Amino acid sequence: MGAVELVGVAASLSFLAGWRLYACVAAAGLAMRYGLIDLPQKVPALDALANPWVIGVAGVGALAELLADKIMWFDSLWDGAHTLIRPIGGALLALAIVDAKDPAWQVVVFLLGGGAALLSHSAKAGARAAVNTSPEPVSNIAVSGFEDVVTAGGLWLALSQPHIAIAVAIALALGAIGVLFLSWRILTRMRRWWSEL
Repeated sequence: MGAVELVGVAASLSFLAGWRLYACVAAAGLAMRYGLIDLPQKVPALDALANPWVIGVAGVGALAELLADKIMWFDSLWDGAHTLIRPIGGALLALAIVDAKDPAWQVVVFLLGGGAALLSHSAKAGARAAVNTSPEPVSNIAVSGFEDVVTAGGLWLALSQPHIAIAVAIALALGAIGVLFLSWRILTRMRRWWSEL
């Protein structure tokens, strides 16, 4: 894998980690274990992602997240608890994949990976706050299902087609910015509506 492909995969996984961290850790671990992504050489502790126990625990976490994300208001509590965890996880995933030799580049990759995960996590949490204002649970399940499909598709594209992973990362970034803006608009209008009552 070339440098552009590695950066694209790292960016894509970091963005997706803001939505589904545990699924991304499991997918990265499986990809490392089966040779789709090279194990990191400079930061050998990160090859722990390929450990079967880590993959198993991440799989259990992914299942818990999948279920928690479907329950109205509990999903917002879950997101709140993961506000620090997801950006750190996204940063470590980026660092594990890029495996930069230069310590300065490692810091850059760590910060960019964490920033990408924080951006997508913020968009997810904001969208969920807006969706949770709806009194029926169907919209929450639909939004969660959409996130599941996008995450699975994004993981598959980033890991199986690394030459287009940078395009996936750019699309995810633009989508996250759009969702943040739309969520902000909805929540602002809801707040005005409530204040007028």
